[in-house]
Amino acid sequence: MRLLRRFFTRLANSVTGRVHDERLREEIEEHIALQTAENVRAGLPPVEARRQAFLKFGAVESIKDDYHAERGMQFIFWQDLRFSVRVLRKSPGFTTVAILTLALGIGSNAIVFSVLNALILHPLNVPQAERLYQVMRGKEKAGNHSFPDYLDLRDRNRTFDELVAYDGAVAGIDTGGDPSSAWVALVTGNYFDGLRLQPYLGRLFHPSDEHGANSAPYIVLTHGYWHSHFHDDPGVVGRVVQVNKNPFTIVGVAPPEFHGTLVFFFPDFFVPIVNQEQLEGKNNLNERGKRWVFSVMGHLKAGVTRERAIADLNSIGADLEKSYPKEDTDMAFSLAPPSLYGDRLGAPMKGFLTGLMVLAGLILLAACTNLGSLFAARAADRSREVSLRLALGSSRRRILRQLFTEATLISLIGGSLGILGSVLLVRALSLWQPFTRYPIHLQVKPDANVYGLALLLALVSGFVFGAVPVRQILRTNPYEVIKAGPSGKAGRRLTLRDLLLVTQIAICALLVTFSLVAVRGLVRSLHSNFGFEPQNATLADIDLSMAGYRVDQMPAMQKRMLDAVEAIPGVESVGLVNPAPLYAGSVSDLVFTDKTADLRPANAAAQVVVYKISPEYFHAAGTALLSGRSVTWHDDKDAPRVAVVNAEFARKIFGSVTAAMGEYYKLEDGTRIEVVGIAEQGRYTSLTEDPKPAMFLPILQSPSSETWMVVRSNLDSQQLVPAIRNTLRDLDAGLPVYIQTWTKEMDHPLFASRMATLSLGVLGMMGAMLTVTGIFGMAAYSVSKRLRELGIRMALGAQRKEVLQAALGRAFKLLAFGSAAGLLLGILASRVLAFVVYQATPRDPLVLAGVVLAMSLLGLLATWIPAQRALSIDPLRLLREE
Repeated sequence: MRLLRRFFTRLANSVTGRVHDERLREEIEEHIALQTAENVRAGLPPVEARRQAFLKFGAVESIKDDYHAERGMQFIFWQDLRFSVRVLRKSPGFTTVAILTLALGIGSNAIVFSVLNALILHPLNVPQAERLYQVMRGKEKAGNHSFPDYLDLRDRNRTFDELVAYDGAVAGIDTGGDPSSAWVALVTGNYFDGLRLQPYLGRLFHPSDEHGANSAPYIVLTHGYWHSHFHDDPGVVGRVVQVNKNPFTIVGVAPPEFHGTLVFFFPDFFVPIVNQEQLEGKNNLNERGKRWVFSVMGHLKAGVTRERAIADLNSIGADLEKSYPKEDTDMAFSLAPPSLYGDRLGAPMKGFLTGLMVLAGLILLAACTNLGSLFAARAADRSREVSLRLALGSSRRRILRQLFTEATLISLIGGSLGILGSVLLVRALSLWQPFTRYPIHLQVKPDANVYGLALLLALVSGFVFGAVPVRQILRTNPYEVIKAGPSGKAGRRLTLRDLLLVTQIAICALLVTFSLVAVRGLVRSLHSNFGFEPQNATLADIDLSMAGYRVDQMPAMQKRMLDAVEAIPGVESVGLVNPAPLYAGSVSDLVFTDKTADLRPANAAAQVVVYKISPEYFHAAGTALLSGRSVTWHDDKDAPRVAVVNAEFARKIFGSVTAAMGEYYKLEDGTRIEVVGIAEQGRYTSLTEDPKPAMFLPILQSPSSETWMVVRSNLDSQQLVPAIRNTLRDLDAGLPVYIQTWTKEMDHPLFASRMATLSLGVLGMMGAMLTVTGIFGMAAYSVSKRLRELGIRMALGAQRKEVLQAALGRAFKLLAFGSAAGLLLGILASRVLAFVVYQATPRDPLVLAGVVLAMSLLGLLATWIPAQRALSIDPLRLLREE
């Protein structure tokens, strides 16, 4: 209560400050007048009597400062602030560097925390999202399930209010104009009820809508798709549109804040999952062994813990393993938040963002270290001013308060600038769509948590770097400084500031190493052997089920498409493949040796990437055949089953490439397949993968509605793309087609490497900037403290080289130690970088040379101004001043 009462008293006094100032002035004047009169009576002349009265009274300004500090807040916050502004305006270079340095540190933390807050800390935009969990299966914590398993979990569990499921698909939609492809979420009838959502317009799905396969031809539009494609027309409810040539009725519009249960994925509309056959051309609703359902989730019942829910699910899973030993294995379950697809994406994303947050914190610490060095150098330059103020009666507390006011002012301005920059960058990040073909983007919006953290970091940072020169001020002897001038000598012991600077340089060297490694990896990835040649090749993604083709109609239509596109002038060869190599939707199957009789998953010889191809695919893709033949049009459903395998498949299953030709292996269903050709090794799921086995099956023996047409031609893409589109439209005007050059399609697999290069490059630049200011601060401080010593050295005939070594030798030693430590850390951390960067290795001679050159240039840049100051010392003028 005493502190609170004192605060309000000071606040009230600040309002009536002028009255108290006048009263204080009168009291001081009255006291001096009385003392003067007493001195006159003692026989002193009037002038001397008044002078002696002032001396006896003491420092008038110091007494005023103490009085103002005790009686009011106006002096503390207003006069100090005005003086700080005047002082900072006199040093625009220092002020600009300090503000930008802090803005860099605060801004980087605000950006990373904004993403962390949006993806990890902020729950899904559904009621009671904190109790919503996704069901993860097995040791690998897979999120996919079969539909019969989902039904068992939904009906037999006792711990969830409702379990819902959904999957994703691409469908062709025709609203009466030009047909286009759209991204669809296939959801169970209880999806919206289970998530406790209400419609924005019309109604949503309910379990009563489902009556078996293809029984619920209804659509619920997302609010964004309704706004962009139907222009907010409320009359859209009840309208019939064509989805894959099947009539569907629009029954409602989802609420604006809801776009599904993945925070980064934005589908166009929702369709009941029982209509899978109409959207995907297949019906897996009764297939227990096919785990095609993307996700299963639900709200825990009130009072139910995660542990109890997991135990309940595991009891169901154990029973399923006994009832279906072939289809259901490893049916142990776990729970995770669903927004980032459970632990599959959530765990690595948490680790990645946590690492970025730590790195951003280190950058802010480096910024504070830099500013501390700059403030220490500035305090050394202002040592005469500080000493004069102390000699004239100012208290050390008053001077320290002034320094902290300057630091707080810089921290608030720098923090505001950092927040403004982060808001602009985060807004651009929210609008950014890295893949034009996929509805993926991040909705990152700074909120009160982000602003509060930025303000807290700004205030704490101001206190941290403002406290660096405190000891320097407290130990200042004003009379020695005034008498002898500012002097100092560099200590030989290692100080805390030296350690922080070495740490900061090491971080910078680590970031520079990572940046150069990422650049080298990106260059290698662009010139590496993928097992295909994307140059001069164009891809056309075609799904015949979108145009209503039945399975028996697809082979003939695919042959017509190939013949028509191959007839385009300038086209060399055309082939079909599903999926395209390095495509996100790659599939894999278990294969067994021909001698294996028990085809349980535990007895599988390998997990193999599967491709379905047409004749001429290898020629169109630029894939070399090492031996044997490719598939032909004679390899149809009536012919013996054959396959072309890659070199890794041959080595893993048959022991060598030469031993594989003409041999047989088995699929999971027992089908025997003969190896008729060996293709070169390629990359199939990611650029950083280890060699994987792959098999290429004839598309006539393994039909597929969705295919990628590979067109090899020397024609310019601006000519070829319209020609392909027009040719396919002539065959079927209602067939949606997505056409892109293969080099452009490579943006997807190269995304991780490019983002790593960009992110590490930006962080490397930030680290470089902070290193420059850090070394500059230390070098400037060293020169400022040793001006007198350096002047005497030059007066005694020291050479320029010796002066520079004396002034900056310590800074260069710290630079060398920090750079070596950072380079060593980069080499040790190369395994971590290898997950995102193609063939990452800091041991590359070019990388090593680049790091050494970059750190040397940074050191020269940072010490240029202090070196010029040291060399421009005029010993005669300096000694005259002393």
